[in-house]
Amino acid sequence: RRVLFRSPSCCGRLESASRLRGTAKALCHIANKSAMRTFSTWLIATGIVFVGAFPASTHADELAAGAELRAGMEAAAQAEGLAGVVWATITPGGIATGAIGLADADRQELLADDSKVQTGSIVKTLIAAGILRLVTQGRLTLDSPVAPLLPGLAFDNTWEASHPVLVRHLLDHTSGLDDARLWQVFSLDAGPDTPLSASLQRGPLRIRNRPGSRISYSNLGYTLLGMVIEHVAGERYEPYLDAHLLHPIGMRQSTFQFVSQEGPHADSRLAMGHFENGATQRAVPLHLRPAGQFSTTASDMGRFARFLMGNGEIDGKPFIASGLLRAMGRPTTTDAALAGLVDAGYGLGLNSRDRHGVIGNCHIGTTVGFRANFCIFPDTGKAFFVAMNADIETADYDRFDALLIRELGIAAAAPSPDAAPPSGIDDWRGVYVLAPGRTESFAYLDRILNFATVRWDGQRLQLNPFQGATRSLLPAGGWLFRAEDRTRPSHVLHVSDDARRIIADGFRSYEQVGLLRMLPLWLSFAAGVLGLAYLLLIGILRMLRRRLRASDPLLAAFLAVVALFLPIPLFLGQSFLQLGDLTPASALLALVTGMLPFAMLFGLWRSSGRDAADRSVRRERLAMLGVLQWVAVLAVWGLVPLRLWV
Repeated sequence: RRVLFRSPSCCGRLESASRLRGTAKALCHIANKSAMRTFSTWLIATGIVFVGAFPASTHADELAAGAELRAGMEAAAQAEGLAGVVWATITPGGIATGAIGLADADRQELLADDSKVQTGSIVKTLIAAGILRLVTQGRLTLDSPVAPLLPGLAFDNTWEASHPVLVRHLLDHTSGLDDARLWQVFSLDAGPDTPLSASLQRGPLRIRNRPGSRISYSNLGYTLLGMVIEHVAGERYEPYLDAHLLHPIGMRQSTFQFVSQEGPHADSRLAMGHFENGATQRAVPLHLRPAGQFSTTASDMGRFARFLMGNGEIDGKPFIASGLLRAMGRPTTTDAALAGLVDAGYGLGLNSRDRHGVIGNCHIGTTVGFRANFCIFPDTGKAFFVAMNADIETADYDRFDALLIRELGIAAAAPSPDAAPPSGIDDWRGVYVLAPGRTESFAYLDRILNFATVRWDGQRLQLNPFQGATRSLLPAGGWLFRAEDRTRPSHVLHVSDDARRIIADGFRSYEQVGLLRMLPLWLSFAAGVLGLAYLLLIGILRMLRRRLRASDPLLAAFLAVVALFLPIPLFLGQSFLQLGDLTPASALLALVTGMLPFAMLFGLWRSSGRDAADRSVRRERLAMLGVLQWVAVLAVWGLVPLRLWV
């Protein structure tokens, strides 16, 4: 599941050469992929282009620094197997851009400094800027309730009377909304002109925690912001923001409109997306396009960064209030922020990131075939943008950020001093689960696979996620803790309104749960998986020995387990971007998972007349019961029958 949702805005269409790889990536979403081979040939793009006016006295220094950066980018891109990289560094002296590698591996076209790229979720920062422009104009406020602005929508909000969903909550990912449904991310049914309301699930939108209290990343929330802009502006958000946000800032090579590398919406300057080994990927329309649809150039993103770090004026007139710009990247309303965690979190379209010894306001974007990062450091007047037209599962993208930070010459901050641990820290040991999980559709998987254990070793708090490396947290004063690779407090411990212990890192919250609440789920999962494996193994052995007959009570259960594999060839024959669409593959998957409990019940009924003293009969019954109880649990969590298009 980690891989499946690591790219919240990923949409595109695999060509035939990459379909097998793409489907396997989506289906095998829990396991990490094996390392991929790097490209054997690299073509180098032209020299660094400088945009804007540079003082003559610093021009030589800029060229020298750029040459060193280019060499580092080339080495890193080749080591990570990336098709190409384009970047911009922003300093008080101007904007410098560069590019290396290929825009299209199939055609062996070079990536240029002015090539256009897709940014994925970085568009959220621009959507946020569009909202802040409306706020500055007095046409909206951050504390405007969303429900009256979007009368066609309904919220299932337990806290509606005292805490309605506000525009601020959507901007900060604190609304309590789900991230996205599978069909809203992996689908080829969306069109460039599909109304945003048609891309939402039917029925009320459930709010899972008190609005404003906890951060949980939500692509759905930013889609609603696109609808808010349309309501206030009276037109589609794409042309409105192109004309009233991008053009005034000077971003005339960028657009919110859908563009692709081929077809009626083709832009010849848009680089092709890539997967491992150079498999190409063209863009297709998105359902939740305000959360992930944007094409731009490195120089345009440099202009955007320069505006965000300025006073908010254009031609001497206020465009976005400077106070709003200064608030970007600063969490304010969350329980974690109120407990003192102010250097980690999300605010008004940017998140505060403590990486490589420096703290900046950043946003990462990932879409199928592309990955990008955008960081501003307002206190220094410096920033960077970097985009790779390659979505490589095993690549280390952080090394490019480190190269850019070094190029900018931003000094590393000294880590905050250690402190004595708070009294009562031993009470925080135990098991923790995400609260809320990012995707409501897969809450069961979050519960059993994305939990963490916490213990105090006498000096450090050890946070051990089930699917990740242990994080050692140093006491940083009060209930604040700092991860060893951070310079400022990165975690905070606090008690919620309903007296639950919470560990938050500014981007997610873990809630302590009793072991007795988790054991039944773990045991159910283990019994179900072992039961499936046993029925499959015994059925195969009997079939090989020609002992599996129509009268065998095991037959129905065995065939039902085998049927679970039938959709796989169909999935491998389609684009993985159809994973959320109703296709023969997904329909068959729903059918075979829906038949599973009935097959187990039939097998148990057929075995009721057999000798109960026979050990093999008892084992078969236990296996079928194990599967049956697990399927019942999955049904309660909405995963059986497994309908990917819902």
